[in-house]
Amino acid sequence: MMLSQLVSTTEEVAATSSRLAKIDALARLLVQADADEIAPLTGLLLATPRQGRLGVGWRGMSALEVSHADASTLAITDVDQAFERLAAASGTGSASVRSSTLQALAARATALEWDFLTRAMLGELRTGALGGVLLDAIARASDRPVPAVRRAAMLSGDLGETALIALTGSAESLDEVGLRVGRPVLPMLAATAATPTDALGITGEASVEYKLDGARIQVHRHGDEVSVYTRSLADITHRVPELVEIVRALPAHDLILDGETLALDEDGGPRPFQETMSRFGADAARELALRPWFFDLLHVDGRDLIDEPLGVRLAELDRVAGPWRIPGTVTADAEAAERVSHDALAAGHEGIVAKAIDSPYAAGRRGKSWVKVKPVLTYDLVVLAAEWGSGRRQGLLSNLHLGALDPAGEFGEPGALVMVGKTFKGLTDELLRWQTATFPTLETRRTQGTVFLRPELVVEIAIDGVQRSPRYPGGIALRFARVKGYRPDKAPGEADTIQTLRSLLRE
Repeated sequence: MMLSQLVSTTEEVAATSSRLAKIDALARLLVQADADEIAPLTGLLLATPRQGRLGVGWRGMSALEVSHADASTLAITDVDQAFERLAAASGTGSASVRSSTLQALAARATALEWDFLTRAMLGELRTGALGGVLLDAIARASDRPVPAVRRAAMLSGDLGETALIALTGSAESLDEVGLRVGRPVLPMLAATAATPTDALGITGEASVEYKLDGARIQVHRHGDEVSVYTRSLADITHRVPELVEIVRALPAHDLILDGETLALDEDGGPRPFQETMSRFGADAARELALRPWFFDLLHVDGRDLIDEPLGVRLAELDRVAGPWRIPGTVTADAEAAERVSHDALAAGHEGIVAKAIDSPYAAGRRGKSWVKVKPVLTYDLVVLAAEWGSGRRQGLLSNLHLGALDPAGEFGEPGALVMVGKTFKGLTDELLRWQTATFPTLETRRTQGTVFLRPELVVEIAIDGVQRSPRYPGGIALRFARVKGYRPDKAPGEADTIQTLRSLLRE
């Protein structure tokens, strides 16, 4: 299969808001793929190459100077082989290998293909081909039941492998995919509610637990062999030896545990999320110890528990990992849930998660059995610039550059605006059209992809918090920023300050 077929399909998918049309387009593409193309194709569609980390970043990509091909000659297998070379490059000379590989790949690609590959490699491909849509497309292309494909994907943790089995194997081979110690499964996800009372209204009797501002982990143990995986199923075992030792000491032979980990400060409070995540970096110092909190048990000593009610799983979790359980209580009482939420927030955590006590473990799914509650923080910030959108947002000004006021001049001139992040989330079609019509009237300059504005527009932004970041001059970046709405009643001088945002950092 040619790369151009994939690129044209992703453009078709991005151009429609119809889920059924997206599924149909992707299914037509999948049925044309040979067996050795299915996994690479799936990885490209999800902007998660099957090789994992390729060792390339935006700086290296933007530094390339190359003329692109006029005609399409690249096959999916050509791209996959180039990705293999990128992922395998290590040690002395690896930078040169990656650079030459990227140069060769860029030269063979058309400008349109290279734009696609760049975004796929950097994880910035927004086509609307999310996992759920692609999963349904796999089911349609293979003529297999959606529940069978979904369960196989959940338990294998690999949509590419699932697609290969569904499209080339028998119905029985798809059904044979099961839970296996040492192979991570997709984590169960939570819906959201505004208050603990609302959450219990959805779940009924629930295990109401602290929601930590940590990193999701899944830990597998077979005898003395322990493996630790991230939310995205990356293996980080070698980076977290303290977690390995804790699980190795538990009274069981085989385990699959679900939980969170974070670092604590001297007073036992949670350190900032950024510091926890720094431990997952290859070159991070080991002085910062991580502590696990487990909240689910999927397998113990030959017994799969994912289809058992949560109450059964928690009883087994208490038995094998009681000292490492996440704080919480089982209740159907709204006042009790509110108290747990108050205690969690007072301890410096994000909020709570209410989990229906009779629910099975739905790997990879966001249903109503788990419901999280976090306080919403909103701030008034100033729009500094906007980037042109892609896909459905082609031709529309979308991704906003956001600035906070610096009245004290700690990061520049007193009264200047300090950039603290970007977001395209929360923008309705109406707002996108308004921005595209309005922003050019405020334009000060532009580059190929960005229009810079006079700082006159204030927008209300909801965030989950901030994290330390060297990317922006104020040393912080917004977490999960989304647009609530514009504030024409406010002037830029009334925007929130960089000092206010920095105070969200837990020292």
